[in-house]
Amino acid sequence: MASVNGRSLEGDINKQFYNYLGAYILVALSGCLGNVVDGIIVGNLINEDGVSAINLSKPINQFIFTLHLLINAGAGMLVAYALGKNNIDDARRFFSRALMLSTGIGVLLSIVGGVAFPDQTARMLCSNEHILPLARDYMQVLLLGNPAFILMWGLSTMVGVDGKPKLVSVAVIIDNVVNLLLDIVFIQCFGWGIIGSSAATVVGHLVGIAILLSHWWNPANRRLTLTFKLDGLFTSWQRIISQGAPLAIASISLTLLLLSANTIVLSTLGRTGIFAFAVCMNLLQVYNLFLSGTCQTLQSLGAIQVGKKNEEGLHTILRRAFRFITAAMAVTCIFVWVFPGMISRLFGADEPAMLSESSHALRIFALSFIPFCYIYVIMIVYKLYGQHRMALFISFALSLTVIPVIWVISRVQPDLLWYSYLIAYLIEAVAIYALHRLTHVELRLKKE
Repeated sequence: MASVNGRSLEGDINKQFYNYLGAYILVALSGCLGNVVDGIIVGNLINEDGVSAINLSKPINQFIFTLHLLINAGAGMLVAYALGKNNIDDARRFFSRALMLSTGIGVLLSIVGGVAFPDQTARMLCSNEHILPLARDYMQVLLLGNPAFILMWGLSTMVGVDGKPKLVSVAVIIDNVVNLLLDIVFIQCFGWGIIGSSAATVVGHLVGIAILLSHWWNPANRRLTLTFKLDGLFTSWQRIISQGAPLAIASISLTLLLLSANTIVLSTLGRTGIFAFAVCMNLLQVYNLFLSGTCQTLQSLGAIQVGKKNEEGLHTILRRAFRFITAAMAVTCIFVWVFPGMISRLFGADEPAMLSESSHALRIFALSFIPFCYIYVIMIVYKLYGQHRMALFISFALSLTVIPVIWVISRVQPDLLWYSYLIAYLIEAVAIYALHRLTHVELRLKKE
């Protein structure tokens, strides 16, 4: 009877895993597909420099996503822990305070970057005068609309944790359909140029937010409701930020990497190089589509199993996560190696030099992102098991290791610049393994 119950429990967890995985992969579309679609449409309706302008703007998008991870991803794990323990009051408190904090920071960023200093922000990220006007226009709308980005990702996390991943799926699908349609309408029909591509993404998120808010129309779904009690406010914010810190540090490190890599590639390889790099960064968005879905599923379902002290259930979720990410990376990598030219043309490449350089870079980056994905998932595993120091180490190393490697190669052997990411991630993998063995880390749930 025990074995039957065990199989039934594993079957339930498997079903939950794939339900959540599908929903969170679609949620990841909200963060990455907007950029990919913008790049494809801008490359074909404007020019290759428009694609480069979007890529030069990505440090801003990554910084906004960092704020989401710091606040909403951290709060989502705390909400999941509380729901796992059936502590509804704690779940509501963390939900409410995360919403307050993320909205406030988003509005502040809009005022500073989008209203007060849009020109200065653009010049900080783009040194090429030919691309600068396009980058400036795209960045300003991105900054003005950033509260919609944070709320869309944050509400998606909370609605998913509250047991409605299918509603999240619907919201994200409609969000991206609206974005795709308005991209064409705003750019081609209204003549807004690159501003239209950024505006379309913001409007799509607003539609997605409206759909997610319908979760609270049904009284049965109101486990997570707003509470405005201010006692212990700063303590709650401290716990939220502490919980989301490893993911946010990894993301801010990626922001610094994007900024540094854009600068080095632009100065070393010029317009051709920065376009090839932009196409590769769009390939990373595809990897992140699967990676983000896997990690969000691990955080939500894994945290619930941790709250229940269910080690077997957590192991089941971990096995499914590693199997899925392995299959997804293999399929993506094979596709890129077979069709690199087709991917480059998808983003508007027609000059022979740009086609050749981007195809060469794509194949190398397709391999480079494999160790990156594994390292990121392992960071989530350490976090779930309470090994915060290892998680923080990976957060710092994940992107910051690439910066010195790409700088050295650009000075010593510029022709090998595209191999910088692969070399850096392999170094990180060896360092993580060595540190794990030297510190005798144990991956076991702590007993209360």
